[in-house]
Amino acid sequence: MASHFSGVLQLTDLDDFITPSQECVKPVKVEKKQGRSVAKIQIEDDGSYFQVNQDGRMQKLEKAKITLNDCLACSGCITSAESVLITQQSHEELYRVLHHNKQSSSAEQKVVVVSVSPQSRASLAARFGLSSSETGRRLTSFFKNLGVHHVFDTSFSRTFSLLESQREFIERFSRKEEDKKALPMLASACPGWICYAEKTHGDFILPYISTTRSPQQMMGSLVKGYFASQEGLPPQRIYHVTVMPCYDKKLEASRSDFYLTEAETREVDCVITSGEVLKMLEEEGVSLRDVDPAPLDKMFSSVCGDELLGHAGSGSGGYLHHVYKHAAKQLFGVEVEEITYKTLKNKDFQEVTLEKDGTVLLRFAATYGFRNIQNLVQKLKRGKSPYHFVEVMACPSGCLNGGGQLKPLPDQSNKELLQQVEELYREERLSVPEDDTRVAELYHTWLESVGEERARELLHTQYHAVEKMTNGLTIKW
Repeated sequence: MASHFSGVLQLTDLDDFITPSQECVKPVKVEKKQGRSVAKIQIEDDGSYFQVNQDGRMQKLEKAKITLNDCLACSGCITSAESVLITQQSHEELYRVLHHNKQSSSAEQKVVVVSVSPQSRASLAARFGLSSSETGRRLTSFFKNLGVHHVFDTSFSRTFSLLESQREFIERFSRKEEDKKALPMLASACPGWICYAEKTHGDFILPYISTTRSPQQMMGSLVKGYFASQEGLPPQRIYHVTVMPCYDKKLEASRSDFYLTEAETREVDCVITSGEVLKMLEEEGVSLRDVDPAPLDKMFSSVCGDELLGHAGSGSGGYLHHVYKHAAKQLFGVEVEEITYKTLKNKDFQEVTLEKDGTVLLRFAATYGFRNIQNLVQKLKRGKSPYHFVEVMACPSGCLNGGGQLKPLPDQSNKELLQQVEELYREERLSVPEDDTRVAELYHTWLESVGEERARELLHTQYHAVEKMTNGLTIKW
C-alpha cells in the first residue's frame, strides 16, 4: 500500500490516453560508473536493450520493474489489457473466487456482489444491439448464472456523488474570499486525473480537487458498509466487483484510502472492464442476446419498473450539469431550465456561464483529455483560471470513450462506435438526485446513525502528494 516511487519519473510531452504521442518506453536499468561515458542505447529486433560504449563494446541491459505506484496514468500502457498486469484486478480472479465458492462449504463462501457502471452497460449494449436497461437485465442473469449473488448499478451510488459534489461546491463558494484555493473546484471522479495530479503537481493542485468520492468508491462504502450490516455479514465475507469503462479504476480501487484496516479488506476487491466482460461472455460461449433477462436487484439500483435510470449531463457523470443548476438556484435564486455549452479550443473543452445584468455569476467548464488538462493546470499556476468549477476527465470524450470500453468492429470506426454508445447512454430515463427517495432514506438512516465524522469518511476521501525520488532508476514517458 506504499505510495512512493521506485525511481524518478521524467515527464516529457504528456498526451491523451487513447492516442498517445509517446508510448511508455520499456524501462531499462542503467548502471553509471565513474569515468565511463555511454555513447548510446541500442534496441535489437527482439526488443532487448544494449548499452553501446564509446569503445564499441555492447552490454545487455537489465529490464527494470515498474510497480503501480510508478504509473502516471499518462499514456497508452494504462489503457492496454496486455500491459496492466494486476493479479487481483482481473476477470480471472473473479472466476477464481466463483470456483472457490463452488468447492467450499457455505460458511467459507464469499458473497459475490457485482456493481455495473452505466458507461459499461452502454458499451455492451452497442455491441449486442440492445437497450442499456435490457443489457443490465441480461448482465444480471449472466453474472448470477456464474454464481454471483447480487448485481447493482453504480448510477445509484453516483447519486450520492452528485449530491455531495453540490454540497461541497456551495461550501467552497462560501469561503472563497478567505481561502484562495477553495475555487475552482475540480471534479474528482476520474482516477487517471487524480493519479496525474498527485504525482506531477502535488500540494499545489490537490487543494482544488473535490474530496467527494467517485461512484465506484461510493458503492464500495455502500456494499462493505450498509449492505454488509443489513445482511449480517463481516465486510471481508463480501467479494465486491465493479464493471468499469476504465483501467484506471483498478488503480483507484487499490488505493490505501479505500482499504478497511480493521476488516482487512478493500471496499472494491476487483475491477473488470467492459472489454473483460465481453471476454467472459466469449469464454462462456454465449451472446448477451441469447441470455434470458433477470429482474434487477433494487437495493442499490436506480430503477423505475424494469428500466434503469440515468442522470442528465455528460456521459462522465453529469457533474457540471448538476452542480451548475444547483449552485445557480441555491446561490442566486436562478432556475436554469437548459444549459448552453460554448465550445472553446476543441470539443473536449466547453464552458458554461451564468450572467445577470452583465455580471458573470458562475463560470463552469468541462475539460477532457490531458492536453486540455495541462492548459487548465498552467492557467491555475499563473492565477489566470476564470472558473468556479471544472469537470475534469482524462479520456478524450470522457468516460464513454474510456480505455476499457469495447473496441470497434472491423467495419466500424471509433467515431461511429462512440456516437452509438452515447445515444444508448442518453436513452435512459433521467432521474434528479434530490428526488431519489431511496438515497434520501439512506442519508437519514444509515449515515446519520454512524455520526457526522464517519459519514464524511464514507462519502469523501483525501489525496496525497507523492515526493519524487532523485536517485536510482530514470523512466521516460
